[in-house]
Amino acid sequence: MTDKDIGKHEGEDQTNPPSSLVQKIQALGQTSVPTAPDSNIHVLSIIGQVEGHVQLPPQNKTTKYEHLIPQIVAIEQNPKIEGLIVVLNTVGGDVEAGLALSEMLASLSKPTVSIVLGGGHSIGVPIAVSTNYSFIAPSATMTIHPIRLTGLVIGVPQTFEYLDKMQERVIQFVTSHSNIKGEKFKELMFEKGNLTRDIGTNVIGTDAVKYGLIDEVGGIKEAMVKLNELIDQDKEDGTMIQ
Repeated sequence: MTDKDIGKHEGEDQTNPPSSLVQKIQALGQTSVPTAPDSNIHVLSIIGQVEGHVQLPPQNKTTKYEHLIPQIVAIEQNPKIEGLIVVLNTVGGDVEAGLALSEMLASLSKPTVSIVLGGGHSIGVPIAVSTNYSFIAPSATMTIHPIRLTGLVIGVPQTFEYLDKMQERVIQFVTSHSNIKGEKFKELMFEKGNLTRDIGTNVIGTDAVKYGLIDEVGGIKEAMVKLNELIDQDKEDGTMIQ
C-alpha cells in the first residue's frame, strides 16, 4: 500500500461517518436482523431500564422512551402494520416516561399483545398491562412497590403530596387496564417482608395471572397466536384503520 493510499484511508476515517454496517454492529451487535417477509406484525422490545428525562450511565442497559414514541406513532399510521407485540424484560425506570409509553400503547387502535420475559418490574407493570391482552412466562417475575425517588429530595409536604399523586396515577392505570382489584394491588405494593426485607412484592408468573394482573401464562407462541386472533377479529369488526 502506498503513502497516497494510506493518506486516502486516513482522510476517509476523519471525514466520513461510520458505514451502515458499522452502525448496525454498534446498535444491534450484528450486521442484520432476521425479519419475516412482509410481516403485518411489529415487535416492540422494552429491555433494561426505561430511560426518561435523565440520561443514565453508559454501562446501563436502557430503553430510551424518546426512541419508542416515534415508533408507536409510526405503528398507528402505517396501514401495513395490523398488530403489535410488546416484549418486556425490564427492571423499571422513569415513572413519567413509563406512564407516557403505557398511555400511548393503550390508545393504539390496532390489536396489541404484551409478553413479560424475565422481568417486568416497577414501571414495567403499567406497560405490560397497557395492551389488549397480556402474557407472562412461567419463570418471569413482576415487582410491585411504591414510587421511589433517587438523589436529593426536599423533605417538604409538597414533595410527599407529589409522590402520593404520582403513585395514584400508577395504581389507577394498572387497575383500569387489568383485572386486579385496587385493594389487592395496594396490598401487594405495600406488603412488608418480601424482596429482601424491602417494601413491595415480587410476583411470579402464575401468581400474576391469579391476581388478575396478567391475562395468561405463556410464551412467544401463545402471544403470536393470540395477536393473530385479535387481528382477525378486528378485521371482522371493520375497526382497522385503512
